[in-house]
Amino acid sequence: MQQPVENLMKTTMESIKNMIDVNTVVGDPVETKDGTIAIPISRVCYAFVAGGGDLSKKNDEKADQDALDNSYPFAGGTGAGVTIMPIGFLTSSNGQLRMMPVAYSNTIDKVIDMVPNFIENIENMVKNRNNDNTYS
Repeated sequence: MQQPVENLMKTTMESIKNMIDVNTVVGDPVETKDGTIAIPISRVCYAFVAGGGDLSKKNDEKADQDALDNSYPFAGGTGAGVTIMPIGFLTSSNGQLRMMPVAYSNTIDKVIDMVPNFIENIENMVKNRNNDNTYS
């Protein structure tokens, strides 16, 4: 025979399982006019708690009789919480894949994110300078 708290937990877990979806963490891609594809990424946290127990009678004689009948009243409850926090966008543009965070935690994160663009700009400047020198 299944305990009432087991039924309570099973029902709650099935409800949570129905809420969990990969599209909650990785959203649907969005394409901009310039061909950039952005995919939203989120952090999802679930919390779950369940508990319960049988209530006992104050009168010992009645308690002994009820113990034989196994008819103590049951009291229980469950709770769940969900937190969804956007963390950034995975972007694809001109053959490059980048993670664009929603918020930078510090200046170093911002600088690290800018390094690939900086290097690409330097490479383009060097190529342009070399091309100008070959035609002169």
